[in-house]
Amino acid sequence: MTIRAGAPMPESLRHFMRAKQDPARAVACPHCGVAAHKPCKLRTSGRLLTEPHPQRRSAWVEATACCPQCQVTPGVPCHEDGRARTTVHARRYQEAEVTAA
Repeated sequence: MTIRAGAPMPESLRHFMRAKQDPARAVACPHCGVAAHKPCKLRTSGRLLTEPHPQRRSAWVEATACCPQCQVTPGVPCHEDGRARTTVHARRYQEAEVTAA
């Protein structure tokens, strides 16, 4: 049996191979704790999921898009009347989808 030690994959090729993945997989999942670019999994059984957790999608939206409703920059959580929201505005989701496309 031959073991092949190949060179690491260039980032330009890696980007195109990940193009079919959900863009939310670019961040780590705060729900199940998997690293970026890995599929989410169930915490109880470890089964891999085809779609990311909603918390991961929210983290990705918060990290990549400006919110047109509350005028915050990427990385800053949405707010309402000076209070931080626990969820992201729907318009920010739309902005992130446009940015990812």
